[in-house]
Amino acid sequence: MDPAASSGNSSSNSSGGGAIPATLIPGDGIGPEIMDATLQVLDALGAPFAWETQQAGMAALEASGDPLPEATLDSIRRTGLALKGPLTTPVGGGFRSVNVRLRELFQLYANVRPARTLVPGRYENIDLVLVRENVGGFYVAHDYYIAVGDDPRAVAVSTGTNTRADCLRIARFAFEYALRNGRRKVTVVHKANILKALTGIFLEAAREVAADYAGRVEMDDRIVDACAMQLVLDPWKFDVLLCTNLFGDILSDQIAGLVGGLGLAPGANIGEHAAVFEAVHGSAPDIAGKGIANPVALMLAAGLMLEHVGRQDLAQRMRTAIDRTLNEDNVRTGDLKGKAGTREFAQAVVRRLG
Repeated sequence: MDPAASSGNSSSNSSGGGAIPATLIPGDGIGPEIMDATLQVLDALGAPFAWETQQAGMAALEASGDPLPEATLDSIRRTGLALKGPLTTPVGGGFRSVNVRLRELFQLYANVRPARTLVPGRYENIDLVLVRENVGGFYVAHDYYIAVGDDPRAVAVSTGTNTRADCLRIARFAFEYALRNGRRKVTVVHKANILKALTGIFLEAAREVAADYAGRVEMDDRIVDACAMQLVLDPWKFDVLLCTNLFGDILSDQIAGLVGGLGLAPGANIGEHAAVFEAVHGSAPDIAGKGIANPVALMLAAGLMLEHVGRQDLAQRMRTAIDRTLNEDNVRTGDLKGKAGTREFAQAVVRRLG
């Protein structure tokens, strides 16, 4: 697959040609509920994917003793495409993040997280895309402790690495994304004043790549703390944000807050040979099984997946149906100040598609 295909220029699959093989991972907590809602909507669009259902996370651990079974990995290797529900990662112990492991194993180096106003709120007309380097930096969590005296955890150390090759690759992805989608500017987010090597190399690489797009896509840069403040004060000055791994994770939640929260935030993880699509939010075990979770983020992630395989037509139909369900039918889940449950919302979207 085209490594820059997050907006829909996938090389291998397009309209017409039958259902596209893909891996389905329902996830933990609210995952199965919002996945079922999303599948109802995809079925109403003609069932464009032929699913191989696999497990990961706590569900897989309970079923097989492994949070990331080989059967799941083999399925993704076969299909090169996956839609994944949220997975639970233990805090402070237990197994390492399955999400991080998937990104590393399949070199899903580009994380694309769009944020667009869907419902009226504090900020209107937000239309941002955050592109996050996905396999380096501090977020990969190579952590260890140093013992001092009787204390085995006297010193905690976390190491981060960014390679020039990886920085050039993600910068090229971001500028190609901007050019292909009619975006005017890429803002590079860093902390090169303090983390001079780790994020300095990221900024240097972005400037090198930006020179190839002069006159077509503008580039500027922001120190991460200044960027966080300016996103609150004047988010409309930004267009595409290009971030290192940890900063991208933090700022993507912030931009989700500008448009109504994580319930509206989809994500795509793109590599040269595989792509995994997901809701940005977590598994929310506190509301699991109650039928009240907002499925929009996962539905929108499925829309990104449709674009990736060349079905922009179906992706646009889905987004239009979601928009009309929210704003014309006024069917919304509780996090959006509505009264609809997960299933009720899905059924409303399906009616719009009909």
